[in-house]
Amino acid sequence: MKQELFGLSLGFAALLFATEIASAQSRNQCAERTMVIERLTQKYGETRQSMGLAANNGIVEMHASAETGSWTITVTHPNGITCLVAAGTSFETIEEELPAALGAPA
Repeated sequence: MKQELFGLSLGFAALLFATEIASAQSRNQCAERTMVIERLTQKYGETRQSMGLAANNGIVEMHASAETGSWTITVTHPNGITCLVAAGTSFETIEEELPAALGAPA
């Protein structure tokens, strides 16, 4: 009986922990674009490296620092709010050609 109670308690604790992780991941990491860009520039030394248009008319950008290797991917929505999508380290620029089989000019 004690083992079953201990097992249930442990399972309940794991469920609470998983809920806390999900809650932390869903926290809103968005702000006005100017605030986000200032922070990326001043705190991390990142500048925009590339950009594209997403299906929902959001602008997807990659910011990175060649000096520190930090990088951040953002999406700016049509209302001007920019959200952090992903961030990491060890950024490096790679220039490579597509193989002819994938459509590179022959």
